[in-house]
Amino acid sequence: MSIRLRLALQFGAILALTLLLFSLVIYFSTYQARRESFTQSLFTRARVVAHVYVDGLNGASAEREASYRGYLRQFYRTLPEEEASVYDAQNRLVFREGQASHSLAVPRDWLSDVRKTGKDVLERGSNYHQTVGLLYRDPARGDFVVVASSVDADGRDKLNSLQKILIIGLLSSLIVVGIGGWFFAGQALRPVRLMVEEVDGITATDLTKRLSQAEGVDEVSLLAQRFNQLLVRLETAFVGQRTFVRDASHELRTPLAALIGQLEVTLLLPQRSPEEYRRVVQATLDSARRLNDLTNGLLQIARASDDPALLPMALLDLDELLLQAHEEVHRRYPTTWVDLDFVEVGRRTRPRPYRVKGNEALLLAAVLNVLDNACKFTGQQSGKPIVATLTAMETKVRLEVQDQGPGMSAADVEQVYVPFFRAEATRAIPGHGIGLPLTYKIMALHCGSIVVSSTLGKGTTVQLELPMN
Repeated sequence: MSIRLRLALQFGAILALTLLLFSLVIYFSTYQARRESFTQSLFTRARVVAHVYVDGLNGASAEREASYRGYLRQFYRTLPEEEASVYDAQNRLVFREGQASHSLAVPRDWLSDVRKTGKDVLERGSNYHQTVGLLYRDPARGDFVVVASSVDADGRDKLNSLQKILIIGLLSSLIVVGIGGWFFAGQALRPVRLMVEEVDGITATDLTKRLSQAEGVDEVSLLAQRFNQLLVRLETAFVGQRTFVRDASHELRTPLAALIGQLEVTLLLPQRSPEEYRRVVQATLDSARRLNDLTNGLLQIARASDDPALLPMALLDLDELLLQAHEEVHRRYPTTWVDLDFVEVGRRTRPRPYRVKGNEALLLAAVLNVLDNACKFTGQQSGKPIVATLTAMETKVRLEVQDQGPGMSAADVEQVYVPFFRAEATRAIPGHGIGLPLTYKIMALHCGSIVVSSTLGKGTTVQLELPMN
């Protein structure tokens, strides 16, 4: 079942139930009002009959009685099948007047109830027939019970007409509401149909298209806006993936080509000296190590691109990670001088001032990348130290690493976060251009930041900031 049909049916059902309840309230309210009005008319009739009967007992003349009856007929129209009876103190019928086709059979118990309560209504049968009893007290003649009955034919006709009008109105309203609900549901869902048509035109090879229904504040516009934002993220991810695959393939081809070339050259001559074999094996091993480093860097970049919610996070002391990274770079570059400085800013004293929350392996890789770059580039200028300063501030922990390398131009600094980019001044130094892009992604995963500032010929400074925990 389509949403359009479901909305039309639900709207029609709600309105039908509302109209049905409203019609029932109108009908039964009218029925009750007509019944009360007819009951009061019968009690009025009973009082008139009582006056006529008492006047007759008091010896009123025939002319006066006839005049009185004419006066009553002038102001009180005759009711259908009207009948009136008078019962004395012994519940004997002493007077009857009316047009009923059959005589009333009034229960004596009910007459006793009328004498106790003063008046009462006797429910008799159906078809709007009603009987009332009234106690009339006369000082001279005693108490009488006057019984009046009739059929509310006028009320029956009007209620039947009202019933037909309500049924016809209810059915007509349902038809109108059904047609209107179908039309307006279609109008309301028209933007959704347009969105479906536009989404069908978006493919994995062309993610530049956007939904046109995003200019508004209603729910459909908000959905289109969120979908467009999703398309932006997907386009960025696809572009990044294609760029990553292209660059990674290019970078992997270089060491593989070197390996293949070395081995092919070795096989060209049937006999070589042990020194030549040793040189070829050493060159092959160096190429394999570069290939391994490149592969590990690519895997770390892929891991740093994961969802932060899926990464295991724990409380870490950044000073301990810095010491671990310092030991590793000292093993890699034993002749490079690296100074460590730990600083606390602020009046608060904390037992663990450098504590942050993050993934230990990724944060260690980020710190190690920065120190490794500093040692690698400064190694060309022996005797100049590298300074790594870890500062605990009020809400953040900052690691600043300053090297004495060749530095970079302003144009190169803007490109350092692009994977496999190598600055002009550092292309002679071995590397793959994935250290700083990896560090940038790791900082983004941990809600941190990285800032690279450099001057050509004067070295480079890298700042890492993480929120304190």
